[in-house]
Amino acid sequence: MTSTTLRDIAIGESATITGFTQAHPQLRRKMLAMGIMPGTLVTILRVAPLGDPIHIKLRGTSVSLRSQEAAILVVTPNPL
Repeated sequence: MTSTTLRDIAIGESATITGFTQAHPQLRRKMLAMGIMPGTLVTILRVAPLGDPIHIKLRGTSVSLRSQEAAILVVTPNPL
């Protein structure tokens, strides 16, 4: 299995969050407060034309993340 960041996942694909990068501990706390934590399945719904924000679906709700927030989430793409 390969790991990448959420920012690199294509529209319509799903991935499982496996962790966080070491950068920006404040953003990590924000993600955890929103329920975005390791083991969570996310699906990319939309990406704005300039790549920011990224609209994702997780745990039955949709959330928009800035590109730099998506870049700290390490994910494993789920096979189709």
